[in-house]
Amino acid sequence: MERTARAYRVLEPGHGALVDVELPEPGPDDVVVATRHSAISRGTELLVFRGGVPASQHAVMRAPYQVGEFPGPVIYGYLAVGTVEAGPAALRGRDVFCLHPHQDRFVVPATAVSVLPEGVPATRAVLAGTVETAVNALWDAAPRVGDRIAVVGAGMVGGAVAALLAGIPGVRVELVDVDPGRAALAAALGVGFALPEDATGGCDLVVHASATEAGLARSLELLGLEGEVVELSWYGDRVPRVPLGEGFHSGRLAIRASQVGRVSPARQARWTYADRMALALRLLADPRFDALIGEAVPFGELPATMLRLSEGGPGLAVRVDY
Repeated sequence: MERTARAYRVLEPGHGALVDVELPEPGPDDVVVATRHSAISRGTELLVFRGGVPASQHAVMRAPYQVGEFPGPVIYGYLAVGTVEAGPAALRGRDVFCLHPHQDRFVVPATAVSVLPEGVPATRAVLAGTVETAVNALWDAAPRVGDRIAVVGAGMVGGAVAALLAGIPGVRVELVDVDPGRAALAAALGVGFALPEDATGGCDLVVHASATEAGLARSLELLGLEGEVVELSWYGDRVPRVPLGEGFHSGRLAIRASQVGRVSPARQARWTYADRMALALRLLADPRFDALIGEAVPFGELPATMLRLSEGGPGLAVRVDY
């Protein structure tokens, strides 16, 4: 087999390139995967690109097949779909998802890949890690039938959360974003939309995914008495101000974190990581999730694309085609 591959590496904060890497010799329980698509996880990957991972979180924020250390040089990423070229007979020729960085071919244990279910195209399956994050967030948030819910931040994670919430009977889901163009995304997902100043208050639950101080402040304002904000944003080395004055105490409000690195305590006793990933992939049979992919770029343009994205804020997924 060919022993080299091309991978995207952050050489130093703000500077990335495609580089040649050596592939290990596959063992009897390994698979060789030819990548078809990957996706840029804009929140975390742009923090990595900018060198914004705090030193205290270097170990926690390692990706499963990361090569190198923060702040760089480092090969990072975790949304890849490809075809198994070699490995166990049951997997050869199958399309699989893997938590692997942007690389045109890779070798991993067969247990690290998940076969795409029937009806889930490879172009959509790159969102599996994002939908898995949304699943875990809903397990943490425990929304109830008929709840009034706002999702603040209409990026790829906020959109995935809104799409799942829309399936709960009787809920009112409002996707809130500063960009009026996100109204089209909300419509595609089957939920309402509002600009922050027009959002409906009195919420039972708010899911915050904008990664901004203003978004977190507005999330608290939208809560009703004893409501809760579930915080999905990761701020890296930034220190956002949290408005704990005004009605925070009198309203008995709450803020709690949700993070996909662990299975939610509400499901840990019965669900494994593999179970959660399998669920995310099954959910991706829903074509509404295509709306979360904002653009597609060739693998060769990934360095320039990362630089371009770093100049903006959170947004929809960018699919990388190989």
